[in-house]
Amino acid sequence: MTAETVEETRRRSMLAKIEDLHAEQQKAVEAGGKYIARHKARGKLTARERIELLVDEGSAFLELMPLAGWGSDFAVGASVVTGIGVVEGVEVMIVANDPTVKGGALNPWSLRKTFRAAEIAEKNNLPTINLTESAGADLPTQKEIFIPGGRGFRDLTRSSARKLPTVSVVFGNSTAGGAYVPGMSDYVIMVKDRAKVFLAGPPLVKMATGEESDDETLGGAEMHSRVSGSSDFLALDEHDALRQARRVIARLNWRKRGAVPAPTYAEPDLDPEGLLEVIPTDLKEPFDPREAILRIVDGVSTGSTTGGSNPVAFDEFKPLYGSALCVGWARLHGHEIGIVANARGVLMSEEAQKAAQFIQLANQKDTPLLFLHNTTGYMVGAEYEQGGIIKHGAQMLNAVSNSSVPHLTVIMGASYGAGNYGMNGRAYDPRFLFTWPSAKSAVMGPQQLAGVLEIVARESAEKKGEVFDADGFAGMKQMVEEMVEEQSLPYFLSGMVYDDGVIDPRDTRTVLGICLSVIDNQPIEGAMNFGVFRL
Repeated sequence: MTAETVEETRRRSMLAKIEDLHAEQQKAVEAGGKYIARHKARGKLTARERIELLVDEGSAFLELMPLAGWGSDFAVGASVVTGIGVVEGVEVMIVANDPTVKGGALNPWSLRKTFRAAEIAEKNNLPTINLTESAGADLPTQKEIFIPGGRGFRDLTRSSARKLPTVSVVFGNSTAGGAYVPGMSDYVIMVKDRAKVFLAGPPLVKMATGEESDDETLGGAEMHSRVSGSSDFLALDEHDALRQARRVIARLNWRKRGAVPAPTYAEPDLDPEGLLEVIPTDLKEPFDPREAILRIVDGVSTGSTTGGSNPVAFDEFKPLYGSALCVGWARLHGHEIGIVANARGVLMSEEAQKAAQFIQLANQKDTPLLFLHNTTGYMVGAEYEQGGIIKHGAQMLNAVSNSSVPHLTVIMGASYGAGNYGMNGRAYDPRFLFTWPSAKSAVMGPQQLAGVLEIVARESAEKKGEVFDADGFAGMKQMVEEMVEEQSLPYFLSGMVYDDGVIDPRDTRTVLGICLSVIDNQPIEGAMNFGVFRL
């Protein structure tokens, strides 16, 4: 029996992680449990079935944040499905309540997820379609959602004010706070005999006012279509409602205002399947990001992607300087992009200065940036502190912070410390951020963090004149390592909505292509004012 090659070991490990990813994502699909069958027995479609019928046939639906709520007390997916789809040729943000999970009631993770969806729609100039069927707030957690929850209504009205249309299709109950979703949308479609939109149902009205009423009189689809005027279109059934929603989008006279990508482009010169072999099993082992880049960006098999007489798929900038970071120009699905990728984990002064300059150049030519993470952070030690690592790192952070071209981020491997910030982590507002199943992100590695705590505890004991109990601290050290390891994993971070999804590496090109197409809904204008650089 022959030994595995390094590539075979990496592939086997990544495939195992992808299998685990699919299992975790399936939990979101099946979150309703036995209530899914009950829902369908009533002749109703599930949230994902509604989306499938809404979007253009044969088009892709990019689901966002499917693991929201992972590791919490709530169902994976947080009782709502969000994502970007194409409806009548128009890219739209879709937010669909999952009524099989607690009636579609919104919990704290639902808010995080829907707020992020609204942010993506705003920054990328997307109309929004709400597929509405929600019992409103999850009452046991009202203290966590009541105050911030008002932002959802604010987002709807502000979207309309920015000329980003909002459409609400109501399939069932839309009560209490949920009633304001159709109430604040530009276009409202209600399903006959199914939609019920009211601030208070018959029992609460009876308790509050003594009035006796029924669902239809209080908030039925026919009443809102014929009497209150809160519904613009009355649908005969769910299929008819989705057809009418498509008709609304078709009448928007929507058009993209951004750059037009190259009409033709080549597939990557290297097989994307090889991405499974790029990332080492041990993230302490460095890898060449060019191996990933050439499997993601457009190739040159059928022509130049970068112009000139000597075309290359990835036109590297400053290749001999700061070699632990590779930067350069490429195209992806015909869209020009700049790429900033960690070639070795550590970032030193040269890498930071190189990145800052490259980011400025991308802004000068109004070109989106793609950041590919595999970093342990900025270099430490007396030599590097004396060499100005803080001010050079600050230059990179300044450039990232004030850059106004769209940023895309993919965390392929490690993303530790301030390196996460310098490489445009979540705190720096990338348009989209995705992680691979191999990714880890934290202040530092588990062993390093636990080791630092041990050194501090040992020094503290010595200052007090006490004997440090190394054996007693061993249990604490192990517990810290295990805790940090768990909290560094992609599912944990994705559950907290710190990314827009964990993706199969082989889907990276397609996912980024969709994102770049969405970005082109409006013009790109790079920044030229970056404030004061500490030189």
